[in-house]
Amino acid sequence: MKDYDCVQFLQWALEELADYRTYLEASPGEWRMLDTLCPVTISRFYRDKAVFTALEQQLLPSLIRKAIDHGQNKLKVWSAGCASGEEAYTIALIWKLQLQQYFPGFQLEILATDLDPAMGKRISEACYPYSSIRYLPERWLHQAFLRQHNIYCLKPEYKHPIMFHTQDIRYNQPVDLFDLVLCRNLVFTYFSTKLQHSVTEQINKVMHPGGALVIGCHETLPENVRGFDVWYGPHRIYRKAAYW
Repeated sequence: MKDYDCVQFLQWALEELADYRTYLEASPGEWRMLDTLCPVTISRFYRDKAVFTALEQQLLPSLIRKAIDHGQNKLKVWSAGCASGEEAYTIALIWKLQLQQYFPGFQLEILATDLDPAMGKRISEACYPYSSIRYLPERWLHQAFLRQHNIYCLKPEYKHPIMFHTQDIRYNQPVDLFDLVLCRNLVFTYFSTKLQHSVTEQINKVMHPGGALVIGCHETLPENVRGFDVWYGPHRIYRKAAYW
């Protein structure tokens, strides 16, 4: 049966949501089809300005100083559910344009992960419509991007800290340990409470003690979750317990 025949059949045969649930239970292949339709890839640079202002002015400098105090010269960041890389590149711009000059010899590494392998190509190209970059400070926009007609492409020197891996956070996490994890508008919006608990536990395992977890500004950690304390409450920023 062709794809459009299947759609017509479902529209004819399934009148209510419960009918589709029954169909899913009887058709394992439909779960895979449904899963491909669920990811939300809408993003933009500097999304939630107050969060990135806190990262620039307080959070990142604090984490960097802690790392230096413990003899480290590198901070590792994980952007989970990165879509086209806007969040990860915003962190890179904060580092390159605002903070790097104050921490000579220090490095920032950013891992961006998404379940869609096509995102890797888009991140590598790093070209975005104006709607994606319009909230960036004007100086950053002019300094870090080249305009090609109505598309803005990130200059090569601002791509360097970013690495991309295809990964589904429901089933896998990176093997590294991170000082900062951004998991915004994903797990704590779209996942069931049970799955939120499971993923939060796995995130905790790949973070250094004292590391920061940033979730969406309209999200909350599930009840009774362990291992995190509130750091900047209004911005939904948490710190892994057992500080350095």
